[in-house]
Amino acid sequence: MTTHLEQRRAAALASKAWPYEEARKLLKRYPDGKPADAPIIFETGYGPSGLPHIGTFNEVLRTTMVRHAFQTMSDAPTRLIEFSDDMDGLRKVPDNVPNQAMLTEHLGKPLSRIPDPFDKFDSFAAHNNAMLRDFLDRFGFDYEFISSALQYEAGVFDDALKGVLRHYDAIMGVMLPTLRKERAATYSPVLPISPKSGVVLQVPVQVVDAEAGLIRFTDADGEVMTQSVLGGHAKLQWKVDWAMRWVALGVDYEMYGKDLIDSGVQSGKIARVLGGRPPEGLIYEMFLDEKGEKISKSKGNGLTLEQWLDYGTQESLAFFAYREPKKAKQLHIGVIPRAVDEYFQFRGNYAAQPVEQQLGNPAHHIHDGAVPATNPPVTFGLLLNLVGVLGAGATAEQVRGYLSNYIDGDVSPELDALIGHALAYNRDFVAPTLVRRKPEGVEVAALDRLDRELATAPADASAVDLQNIVYAIGNEGGFDNLRDWFGALYETLLGSSQGPRMGSFIALYGVENSRKLIAEALAKN
Repeated sequence: MTTHLEQRRAAALASKAWPYEEARKLLKRYPDGKPADAPIIFETGYGPSGLPHIGTFNEVLRTTMVRHAFQTMSDAPTRLIEFSDDMDGLRKVPDNVPNQAMLTEHLGKPLSRIPDPFDKFDSFAAHNNAMLRDFLDRFGFDYEFISSALQYEAGVFDDALKGVLRHYDAIMGVMLPTLRKERAATYSPVLPISPKSGVVLQVPVQVVDAEAGLIRFTDADGEVMTQSVLGGHAKLQWKVDWAMRWVALGVDYEMYGKDLIDSGVQSGKIARVLGGRPPEGLIYEMFLDEKGEKISKSKGNGLTLEQWLDYGTQESLAFFAYREPKKAKQLHIGVIPRAVDEYFQFRGNYAAQPVEQQLGNPAHHIHDGAVPATNPPVTFGLLLNLVGVLGAGATAEQVRGYLSNYIDGDVSPELDALIGHALAYNRDFVAPTLVRRKPEGVEVAALDRLDRELATAPADASAVDLQNIVYAIGNEGGFDNLRDWFGALYETLLGSSQGPRMGSFIALYGVENSRKLIAEALAKN
C-alpha cells in the first residue's frame, strides 16, 4: 500500500508549482546524490550596510520554500546559509543612522572594522548582523548565519584565495572584457586592505607567490608593499567574491534578482575557473511601485515590511512573495487587502483538495504542508467595509460587538489580529478619502425597495436570505446587469468601488444599521 509520504513524493516529482520545479534542478544536479552524502547547500546573501527589508524577507522565504520542496522529494540533508557580506568597504554613510560624522571618518573600511554608530555592538556590521538575525528569527526561518569577515579572518577562505591567485590571469580574462577602459585600468580581483589606513583598496595588484598568498601593490600614499591576502588582509572584488564563496562553501542553490543577471553570469564563469560549479537558482523579477516604476530604497517609493505587517498579515506577505516570482509585480498599500483574502481563500480550499492540487496551493508552501484547518468566519474585505462605515474612530471593541451577533463562539486571536489590521488600514487609507455618492436613476427605487424588504425581513434572516433579497431586487430593478446594482450599493452605502457579499455585510452590520445607511443615501436626493 502506498503511504501518504510516498504519495506526496510522487506528486512532488511531477508538480508544476515553481518550488518543486526549482527543487528538481537539484535532483538533476546530483542524480546519484551529492558525494559523501554531503548536505545540499542553499544560500541567500545580505549586504549589512543597511537594515533587513522586504526584499530580504522575500529572498529567504522563497529559498526556504525551495528547500522544503526538495526535502519532500529527497532524504538528502540540507543546509540554508544566510551569508553576510560584512567585509565590504563602507561606500557611503546611510541616511538613517546616527553618528554620521564618525562613520564618514571610516569610509572605505570593512563594515566589520567600523565602530557601531548605535553604540550597542563591537562594529557596524555586528549591529546590522544582529538586526538580520533578529529579523529572520522573528519569522521562524531555519538557517545558519555566516559572517564573511569571520571566514576571511579565521582563514576559512585561505585555500580559495590561493586558488584565485593561481588563476589570476584567467579571472582577469573573464572580467576585463566586461569593464570600461577606465575601470579596467585599475581593476583587480583582489582588494588588499591597507595596513596603514585600514581601507579596502581598489588598486592593481601583482601576484608574487600564489601558494604563499602574497601580492604586491601600491598603497594610497605611494608606497609599494608586499602583503599576504590570507587571514583577513584582503578581500575579493564582488563578482569574484561571490564565485569564491560558491566554491569554498559548496553552494548548490542561490536565487537572485533580475538586476544581478550579469553578475551571476560572470561569477558562474569564475566559479568554473576556480574548479567549481555555479549553483542552481531562480532569477526573480523585481517589485514595482503603483506607477509601474522599479522600487528604489533611495527613492523611497516602495512598501516597507513594517508597513505591510501593520496593515496585513505575515501569511499574506508570504502569499504575495510566492505568487509568480518571475513576473514583475506592483508592491504598494493597495495590494494588501486582496492578498489577505486570496491567501485565506487558498487556505480554505486546501483540506478538500487531492494531494496533487495541494502541492500547487500557495498555502502549502507558506506553511510547509502544515496548513491550518480553519479560516476566520469573515473576510478581511468584509471587516474593512464594516470599519469603513463605522468611521475613522472605530474601535476593536465596536467591531467585536458586531461580530458577536454574527459568529458563534469567541473572537479567535487570528481574527482579533485581522480586526487590528482592518482598523489601521481604514484609519490611514480608507477614512481620509471615503466618499459616498448619491444614488441616481433606477438606483433610487431599488434602494427604497431594499429598505422596505429589510424592514419586513425575519429577525433571524441569515446572510444567505439577505443576499437573496439583494439579488432579487437587482434582477427586477431595471439594471443592465447585476454588477451595476452591486456597484451602486458599494458606492452609495460603503463609499467603495468594490465590496463584500451584501447579504454578509447586512448580517454583520445589522439590518437596522443597514437601513440607516440606505436612509442617509436616499436623503441626498
